[in-house]
Amino acid sequence: MTLKKTTAGVMVAALLASTGMVSAQSLAEIEAAAKAEGMLTTIALPHSWCNYGGVIAGFKAKYPEITVNELNPDAGSADEVEAIKANKDNKGPQAPDVVDVGLAFGPSMKEEGLLQPYKVSTWDEIPDSVKDAEGYWYGDYYGVMSFIVNKDLVANTPADWSDLLKPEYAGQVALAGDPRASNQAILGVLAAGLSKGAAAGEAAGKAGLDYFAELNKAGNFVPVIAKAGTIAQGATPIAIAWDYNALSWADELAGNPPVEVVVPKSGVLAGVYVQGISAYAPHPNAAKLWMEYLYSDEGQNLWLKGYCHPARFNAMAAAGKLDAEAMAKLPPAEAYEAAYFPTLDEVNANKTAVTGGWDAVVGANVQ
Repeated sequence: MTLKKTTAGVMVAALLASTGMVSAQSLAEIEAAAKAEGMLTTIALPHSWCNYGGVIAGFKAKYPEITVNELNPDAGSADEVEAIKANKDNKGPQAPDVVDVGLAFGPSMKEEGLLQPYKVSTWDEIPDSVKDAEGYWYGDYYGVMSFIVNKDLVANTPADWSDLLKPEYAGQVALAGDPRASNQAILGVLAAGLSKGAAAGEAAGKAGLDYFAELNKAGNFVPVIAKAGTIAQGATPIAIAWDYNALSWADELAGNPPVEVVVPKSGVLAGVYVQGISAYAPHPNAAKLWMEYLYSDEGQNLWLKGYCHPARFNAMAAAGKLDAEAMAKLPPAEAYEAAYFPTLDEVNANKTAVTGGWDAVVGANVQ
């Protein structure tokens, strides 16, 4: 959302009245305070993930007075939680101001007192089902679980979860994260469980663990965290990852090697990530300004360019605000029609089952 400084106070005051915004500051006041702080510390934002490279560059260009300090780009959601806990009393550069975590982590971080509330100006356009009513966390984007395949090494592209168990995929299948800590990997297990007909939640988590135990026993599972480099090197010829990561990696690899990205026929899982501001943020105003940027039309369209469906997708589509060129590059709409959006309770129950049972049931040390 773009506001001229001369009208910012009036417009934001109106938004405060209509949305119950937590902050009593105007956007102009937040911007001035953020510039005085001079820094924003992010964590776990790989530049290829959802076009975060473009998002960060856009924020820097708009607010050159604010240095963006990027911590541990390859961290998982659990690592973000621990980073806040470990730096509660640290106002230095190792303390994150903001987090981008899986849906299940938002409520648990709120309960632990690790987040502070803030409602962005476009709050009303974020679906109620993916935001905390008090503003402690809010959905930012979603995608579906997919397979990305190195076609130099894999002749037959697997079309479904059951295919990955075939002998021809020995030593080739990997997750894009550690399922004991990474939201992407935890939900990869849930998707596998859904493909076996299990109900979302604890049942699908346990069924997914059984699936990966079978995959591991067959010698098909590779305990290496997959990313563009490992796919190209042949360490993880088939990776299970969010579609936006897979498509971004395909762009990054640019045909060397050639890859194919497919959404499986069954167990099509949609996953929502959420934003939050650390309760101990050294730069709380920069954090608020960052959130305003992410949920502005500009920020939402930058995520769309990274193959992500932004949180305000429906409202922006209705208003004709979505980037048409970015929309044209997304997979066919039919691939998303069968996608299942698990409830928060189902996501939490699955997370508990997977993180608690991986070592005992599967026993593969993913790293």
